[in-house]
Amino acid sequence: MEIRSLTRTDAERRGALLEVERYDVDIDLCGLADGPEVRCVSTVTFSCREPGAESFVDCAAEVRSATLNGRPLTPTGDGRIALPTLAGHNVLRVESVQADTTTGQGVHRAIDPADGEVYVWMSFEPDEARYVWACFDQPDLKAPHAFTVTAPPAWTVTSNSGDPRIEQLESARRWTFPDTPPLSTYNTVVNAGPFHEIRREADGHDLGLYARRSLAPILERDADELFTLTRQGLAFFGEVFAMPFPQRKYDQVFVPEFGGAMENYGCVTWSDAFLRRATPTPAESELLAKVLLHEMAHMWFGNIVTMRWWDDLWLNEAFAEFACHWAAERATRYTDAWASHLAGGKLRAYLSDQGPVSHPIHQPIHDVAQAASIFDNITYPKGASVLQQLMTYVGEERFRAGMTAYFARHAWGSATLQDLIDALSEASGRDLDTWRTAWLATAGTDRFSLERDGDTVTLVAADSPRPQVLAVGAYSRNGGNGSGGGNNGTNGSALVRRALVRVEVTQTRTPVIGLPAEADLDVLLINDEDLTFATTRPDPATRDAFFRSAAQLPTAISRGVATATVWDMLTTGEATAAEAGRCITAVLTAETSDAVIEPYLTLAANIAELWAPGGERAGLTAAVTEACRRLAADPGRRQVALRGLARTATNPDDLAWLREQAGDDVDLLWRALVREAELGGDVAAESARLLERDPDPDAWVRALTVRAALPDPAAKAEVWQKLAVDRAVPVNSVGEVAAAFWRPDQDALLTLYTQRYLDSIPHLHRGGMIPAMVFAGRLFPPHAIDPTYIEEAQKASHEAAPVVRNTLLERSDTVRRMLHSRTRTT
Repeated sequence: MEIRSLTRTDAERRGALLEVERYDVDIDLCGLADGPEVRCVSTVTFSCREPGAESFVDCAAEVRSATLNGRPLTPTGDGRIALPTLAGHNVLRVESVQADTTTGQGVHRAIDPADGEVYVWMSFEPDEARYVWACFDQPDLKAPHAFTVTAPPAWTVTSNSGDPRIEQLESARRWTFPDTPPLSTYNTVVNAGPFHEIRREADGHDLGLYARRSLAPILERDADELFTLTRQGLAFFGEVFAMPFPQRKYDQVFVPEFGGAMENYGCVTWSDAFLRRATPTPAESELLAKVLLHEMAHMWFGNIVTMRWWDDLWLNEAFAEFACHWAAERATRYTDAWASHLAGGKLRAYLSDQGPVSHPIHQPIHDVAQAASIFDNITYPKGASVLQQLMTYVGEERFRAGMTAYFARHAWGSATLQDLIDALSEASGRDLDTWRTAWLATAGTDRFSLERDGDTVTLVAADSPRPQVLAVGAYSRNGGNGSGGGNNGTNGSALVRRALVRVEVTQTRTPVIGLPAEADLDVLLINDEDLTFATTRPDPATRDAFFRSAAQLPTAISRGVATATVWDMLTTGEATAAEAGRCITAVLTAETSDAVIEPYLTLAANIAELWAPGGERAGLTAAVTEACRRLAADPGRRQVALRGLARTATNPDDLAWLREQAGDDVDLLWRALVREAELGGDVAAESARLLERDPDPDAWVRALTVRAALPDPAAKAEVWQKLAVDRAVPVNSVGEVAAAFWRPDQDALLTLYTQRYLDSIPHLHRGGMIPAMVFAGRLFPPHAIDPTYIEEAQKASHEAAPVVRNTLLERSDTVRRMLHSRTRTT
């Protein structure tokens, strides 16, 4: 029988009927040392407001026994156990076993290929705790959790509350953790294995880091940075929310075969892919910082105050995504965090918001299966950008005052969007109902342009705009005496900002007052400082000059705003790949911020590889290659530049130079081998030698990536089996292997697998939300297809699980735009 998804109606009824007093969960992990089973006894103490009523508890594991107030219960087979004739006060006891710990949901058993050691992690968002033990798996039924864990004697166990009492048993150890504060089931965690542990005291907190033993040297390398960021983040959030993190212990656990990171209260779980095997690039270091701060922000927004139902998922995720950039800019060395947000997530959000799965940021959610489908670019980067606009709209000090009131009012409970709006309205003195409807209940993106009539400038919205505050920047060369936008924008003609005018938009046409005379200006930049979420367009008369001038703007943010316009015009068919590629490559070579060089390099390479017509691909790729050679002359950018060259090198000279530059850099040698394999080189022997000397326990994935790129039918068959059928590749590496598999100019080899992707759609949801998103999106073919294929895939998605359907529709729309761009030549 199929496992049922919890509906909002059922959750509201259960939430009104029950109050959970506590969970006592006894977990036996000893069977995972050499087998697949987790055994649990979940004892739930709860009250019922209507004695005699009936309800149900969630349990999608195999139920061995279940009793309610001593009476036996029978599971229904759909992931629920009926609870008839409830008393005013109840005790539920359920013994369960979960044996699907390789590809199942909620709990995962991973074996380190380096030493055969076993590591176990649990991750429960949105409703996967029920796959491990019996619980009321909905966010508003919060309660203290007491975990008792029996594990092999060499293992360390981590959980939310820290400071366990440890008892030595005959052939195991028992870890008894103190009660957690009231938490939603999805915020709880148990991780275990023979971890390498590092601890440090900071500002009254006991901070812990954990990783598998084979990665101990890398954890030691990164420990200072991780501890520094943790200390800075806890201090920043404690101050701006007027609520220090209330627990002394704060642990972060890096585990294998995990996707992303999860904000479990007091015990964040990470994919250990974030422990970079090579020295991290600036962009990778910044990403680590932002993910750390994102998960930390959830301690307040998600854990201490929890959404009542999944229609406010955006509040959790968008707020954490906003807060991580806010904290990075204000409290850490990553002061260009908002610029990298614009160069990465925000560009993805602009594209998603104009596609088939665009949706209001806040929308009704029928059931949890639908909720799993909106962990997307609308919820995360668009939501973060909208909250940045909200802080701009009400003012930062008032925004902070509203957040302080919100946390004080709702701590350890659950809340709704209206609760947040009420707190911010009271603090700011602004009626936010119109803002709320326009920004949160309405899908789509505003688009702005400027009209000039002499020295009169008007900001014009394409449709009725949302209420917002944005800025228009006025730029000229050499500080004045502009050329009216006609200068060709060479690298020697830097632009200087003459004025920055803030505009509050309430209607379609808004005068921009305070700009210098037209004769003194070269560029007018809409949404300068990137204060709002809106796309922009240059006027037709200055379009070409705008493209040429983007690289001469003076700051990472101003260049980013211009780049976002160019990118959006490419995706909507208003610019060719050649135009966009030339512009972004020029920005790349002029860029001064390390935070965005790597994203721009990726963007330029993507345009050449995925958006350019076949006849123009080589020229655009060569331009990126040349930019990489120039960047490599800067020691601070050499690593990023050589990685870019490894992706784009096409002639023997470039490949030979790359090998010479790589020296003993194992990471760079793997990247070069992937490129040589794609170009038909005989790399088998060298790949085997490199695998032998690479200390990375996951180096076999790098060797498989080399195989994936080969224009060889046997290699393609082998890789597809391991990647898509066996799912042997860790979820965090699927994108890397898939990108090497789907290469341009290999259509004859790849056509077979385009059909196999269609055949796999009904099964892509296997393993839960994260694998479903990864496999549905990363395996979608960007090559060897035509527009008819896009239609077939979208039609096939209609019967798929919601998370698969939305991921597929979004990715297929992007590929459709790529196919259109490939037909447009300059």
